[in-house]
Amino acid sequence: MKAPAVLMAKLPPPTDRVVDAIDTHHAARPDEPRPHLGASILGHHCDRWVWLSFRWAVREQFPGRIRRLFRRGHNEEAILAQDLRAIGVDLRHTGYDQKTVVLGGHLGGSVDGIAESGVPGAEKSCHIVEFKTHALKSFEDLIKTCVLDSKPMHWCQMQLYMHGLGIDRALYVAVCKNDDRIYTERVRYDKDAAESLLDRGRRISTAERIPDPISTDPSFWKCKFCPAHSFCHERTLTQEVNCRTCAHSTPTDDGKWGCARWEVDHVEPEHQRTGCHAHVLHPDLVPWPIKDSDNPHEAVYEIEGVDVRNGEADAFTFSSQELIAGGDACVSQEVSEVKRVFPGAKVKGVRDAARLPTAGD
Repeated sequence: MKAPAVLMAKLPPPTDRVVDAIDTHHAARPDEPRPHLGASILGHHCDRWVWLSFRWAVREQFPGRIRRLFRRGHNEEAILAQDLRAIGVDLRHTGYDQKTVVLGGHLGGSVDGIAESGVPGAEKSCHIVEFKTHALKSFEDLIKTCVLDSKPMHWCQMQLYMHGLGIDRALYVAVCKNDDRIYTERVRYDKDAAESLLDRGRRISTAERIPDPISTDPSFWKCKFCPAHSFCHERTLTQEVNCRTCAHSTPTDDGKWGCARWEVDHVEPEHQRTGCHAHVLHPDLVPWPIKDSDNPHEAVYEIEGVDVRNGEADAFTFSSQELIAGGDACVSQEVSEVKRVFPGAKVKGVRDAARLPTAGD
């Protein structure tokens, strides 16, 4: 008698422990947010994303493999710089000697290089140099059109650098990561475009309220792959606690960040990144309506019909970290009682908020 066939679940493919360890290493080393509003982002199509990024309210998370790709792009700059010098270009301010571009207020950036002379076809002209790496599809689109049509953010970035440095030419150098083809394009300075970008940057960087999104349709193609998609179209709640997500903090025209809570004119970037225990979530970064508060150092948010205080945590007030970890739980009688009996208790998360009775029950 033939034995019955035994059906077994398909085994997952084996993992490469070496690759996993490398990617885990890179994923665990996130970049520090920039203190300035960079020229590289000012050409973005959405005012809201620029504001959220500058406010450090939505942080883009990258897996280790993508971070390795970024490293490859960065390393490629040195190779392309060698190639330009090899053909007689007088290229300066590359690598660790990059020139900072000060654009006023909170705006700025750093240029990949400056070709003082020697660019073939314009040997006597000075150019700012911008290096970029492209995947195959992106590179093919670039060579069929031009940098303005294919990569408008890169074009805007160069316009701002030219404006800030007083140079009227840019050399765009792109390399295809798949087959090492190189594309170059000389770009002329557009004064009107540069000044328009600067005006936009000043407006967004000093705006105290969040700008409107480019679309309210979550399926809109420019929104679908945005890092802020879930923030804008699902649950409007930041996951970040720092000075720039705090209601006490205000950006000023001179490039500083003032703090109303501690009455200081400027908080240094290294302190901005961590914030303090008095943090109050900015009302545009939470999904709850704000109500009047009798304490100027606190905010009162209405969560499920219950008034919840946000500020320096005590028996009756929840910290911003607690509201982010479990805002729905902060309205429950049980949680309020635990905080009253144990003043040091903190909300760390929610297992089943639906089972918790609210303070209004």
